[in-house]
Amino acid sequence: MALNITNSLRQNQSGRISLSQKLCLLAAGISCLSFAASAHAFETKARNAILMDYETGAYLFTKNHQEMIAPASMSKLMTVYVLLSKLKDGEISLDDKFTVSENAWRKGGAASGGSTMFLKIGQEVRVEDLLKGILIQSGNDACIVVAENLAGSEAEFAAMMNETAEKIGLHNAHFENATGLPHPEHKISVEDLALLARRIISEFPEFYHLFSTKEFTFNGIRQGNRNPLLYSMPNADGLKTGHTEEAGFCLTASAKKGERRLIEVMTGTKSNKERSEEAGKIMSYGFREFDNYDILTKGRKIAEIPVWFGTEKSVELVVGENVKQTIKKNKAANVKMTAVYDKPVKAPTKKGDKLGVVKGEIPGQPDFEVPLLADRDVGKLGMLGKIGENLKYLVFGEN
Repeated sequence: MALNITNSLRQNQSGRISLSQKLCLLAAGISCLSFAASAHAFETKARNAILMDYETGAYLFTKNHQEMIAPASMSKLMTVYVLLSKLKDGEISLDDKFTVSENAWRKGGAASGGSTMFLKIGQEVRVEDLLKGILIQSGNDACIVVAENLAGSEAEFAAMMNETAEKIGLHNAHFENATGLPHPEHKISVEDLALLARRIISEFPEFYHLFSTKEFTFNGIRQGNRNPLLYSMPNADGLKTGHTEEAGFCLTASAKKGERRLIEVMTGTKSNKERSEEAGKIMSYGFREFDNYDILTKGRKIAEIPVWFGTEKSVELVVGENVKQTIKKNKAANVKMTAVYDKPVKAPTKKGDKLGVVKGEIPGQPDFEVPLLADRDVGKLGMLGKIGENLKYLVFGEN
């Protein structure tokens, strides 16, 4: 990475010199701080929307993203998250069988008018098939079967969903059922849905391929996946659609292009066609206008500073963590970084001591800081050594 470095010195209260290095980034590169693109940069017919970079967590576009809305079947992502957590923890297995109750059949079956897996009363169904029935067929009956068999009742399972949501940091979410069927208090923000989708992808990679499965046959009935992007966008690979009168046509989706993945959530479109068009437009905007850049690598040397009364003359300052950020492509040359630290540092120092920071400035995004750490231990001189250093300072004016 090309860096243009200019130095400016200033005197601090103790009389020691502080060094501020201006690091002007010429060839871009960047911590995981989120930002939202200007609302005027892009427009959508969706009522609520968010576009997130999966790796950095950056928000590339938002519209009413923290408003709590009816999520329709997108709330099944939380049902799936709880189920996958039980599978990962070994509490259940894919081969376990759950029993279909009359309640699940009545509330979620074909007679209810909603999406269904067409389960039968008393049927014993493998967990793997129920998982596919939820993800591919959006089966309300499958969700209720999972809820009743894991928690005893759908109400108890909803309490489990809320407890899990709080635990993983979803602060604008409240669930009343496992299906997303209309309820006045069953609400979540599109921001929390995006965060939930990100967790599903990162925590359960062994199951994520199921989200892109285009069809599933159960009880002799074949149904296709309802995610429109799976058919219209080559890079799309999940997650979940939804539709109710209140929510409109909505979607939580992910797509991967090369090594880069984006997640989007949207609600309130007026038709399946409009949902598909707006979803594709939002996703294409993110891939076209933004990219991820590496600014700093953990362990990279930034400066070497003298050590006062140290067994070594100096210590190197190295970057404390990898720094990557999503940034708009036309802003990539305008990133600024400033290294700030005291010179000299007083012995002793230990490897890993924080001796300064790199401050980053990116147009339109929050500023960030990255620690600068000592690269090694430097011991403290004894009395005779200190006397010698003081004499050198008096005679030669050296530190």
